[in-house]
Amino acid sequence: MKKNILSRVLTLALAALLALPLFACGKKSDDNSTGSSGAASYQVGICSYADDASLNQIVDSIESRLKAIGQEKGVTFEISYDNCNTDSAVLNQIIANFMADKVDLMIGVATPVAVAMQAATEGTDIPVVFAAVSDPVGAGLVESLEAPGANITGTSDYLDSDAILDLIFAANPDAKSIALLYDLGQDSSAAPIKNAKAFLDKRGVSYKEYNGTTTDEISLAVSSIVADKADAVFTPTDNTVMTAELAIYEALAKAGIPHYTGADSFALNGAFLGYGVDYANLGVETANMVSGILLDGSKPSATPVLTFDNGTATINTDICRELGLNYDELAETFAPLCTKVQSIVTAESFDDLNQ
Repeated sequence: MKKNILSRVLTLALAALLALPLFACGKKSDDNSTGSSGAASYQVGICSYADDASLNQIVDSIESRLKAIGQEKGVTFEISYDNCNTDSAVLNQIIANFMADKVDLMIGVATPVAVAMQAATEGTDIPVVFAAVSDPVGAGLVESLEAPGANITGTSDYLDSDAILDLIFAANPDAKSIALLYDLGQDSSAAPIKNAKAFLDKRGVSYKEYNGTTTDEISLAVSSIVADKADAVFTPTDNTVMTAELAIYEALAKAGIPHYTGADSFALNGAFLGYGVDYANLGVETANMVSGILLDGSKPSATPVLTFDNGTATINTDICRELGLNYDELAETFAPLCTKVQSIVTAESFDDLNQ
């Protein structure tokens, strides 16, 4: 489902309350007390960094899980959602709007949003829960994964670069040149790229970095990769490349260059392989964390950051065929290196697969 950049408010309430007269519905008060119906109400502001398949899946999952929790607990979550589309000025305005609305909690989807929310809420009592932050410690969001230390916690999609590179060489032991495609400005890419370089240096394999900050720049970088005849491309959980994937996958496939990436949503949008966390499950656990803070009184500073098993390899069978590779043979080759190997076909969103 494509997310609309305009804010929308979703009232997630106990189903039984819907049968009551409108004047009896719970109403949010300044102190989160119950309304005339007796149902507590909480305002939650969610901001996503970009309109891409991974982040949209997380937001959808958060909203669905909060709706279910509301039904289970007899509470109302009033969710204000917005998407800054990678624009820092828009991001800051969205956060300012959340603060003006006196939200009870903010959810920042992706590292840049979490960092901005943390800075804006410093000195206030508004907790922040982040989702899909690859390196929370490196980004300065938390003191440690076990004990965040401030009024912030969340879920991490930490990426094991070595595991993805192992897949590259399992599929092609003779690979001699690896392209590293990413946005230098993406905090989520810094550590995985550093680790990838160390891995390739140790193996004695050459690599070249290709960068861009927009879809047009990423497309130009891919043109260079094709001209340089790289054996494979590695991209971590980079939101800029994720947003550009639908624009670049055909060029790489036609050139016979497999694109190995850090999330199944890349594979959905045309990359050869995505390897990483289950973002739907990450969204569920993010919502559970929100519930723990708002309903159970959990302190973000003492709530450990959640990390996940990221051993699922998702192969795009459309691209697999275009590259002249056999899915069944690859699945057998990759199986010892993964928790699970699964297939997917090219689509714009996960919702499209169910239509």
